[in-house]
Amino acid sequence: MTDQLQVLYEDNHILGVIKPPGILSQSDRPTSEEKDMLSIIGEYLRVKYQKPGKAFVGLVHRLDRNVGGTMLFAKTSKGASRLSLELRNGRFRKGYFALAEGRFTKPSGVLVHSLLKEEKKNIVIEDRIRGKESVLLYETAGICGNYTLVFAVPVTGRTHQIRAQLAFSGHPLADDVKYGGTRVTTGKISYPALWSSVICVKHPVKDETLMLQSIPPMGLPWDIAGDGGAAKLLCSKYLKGFQKYGFDRLYGLWH
Repeated sequence: MTDQLQVLYEDNHILGVIKPPGILSQSDRPTSEEKDMLSIIGEYLRVKYQKPGKAFVGLVHRLDRNVGGTMLFAKTSKGASRLSLELRNGRFRKGYFALAEGRFTKPSGVLVHSLLKEEKKNIVIEDRIRGKESVLLYETAGICGNYTLVFAVPVTGRTHQIRAQLAFSGHPLADDVKYGGTRVTTGKISYPALWSSVICVKHPVKDETLMLQSIPPMGLPWDIAGDGGAAKLLCSKYLKGFQKYGFDRLYGLWH
């Protein structure tokens, strides 16, 4: 598995990689033989740098098991603490591509819901009394058949936030059966069409801003329209424009 790890960026303090869908960010069973991103990266560092024992790996943020894309890990305790501080202070910005059912009436906007997680069912519901305010910024990036490619930025970090808010707005994600999406893949596990694409954060040691990017792979659920990878091409085109303005234009919708 370590030889298949896709590294986006690496220095002495941090490591940016692409998490494949279907792999846990961190196992909830330490004794499990199932590989998670922490163990995969730990083994990668141990082998690469010939470490005699376990390599330090700091988990700064998570992705749902069945969601893939850009992730950033810390290689030192200093890196972990400083990145975690940026995350708590809302300066760890993340952008996702989502393939949502239907057409949006507005090309960009702000979605606000009160979300409550039902722990036993591991699902999020809308509850205006007990729920926590959840803010999602979005911009449409193109049309793929009966689906719309959306670039989504969660201002708040709620469980299943993008999946739930788009579904509650009438646009569930392809293959996200938990929130009403149409099943398009086969097998026991569904893979919601959600991809962690962009991470932008101040480097924990250097006086510079780090921006990491990746796009969804070919295949289902992204090729649901049967258009030979149009979604992937639209993602690449969108990110070229994104380089010019970063997150500022989307955050301008909210303030």
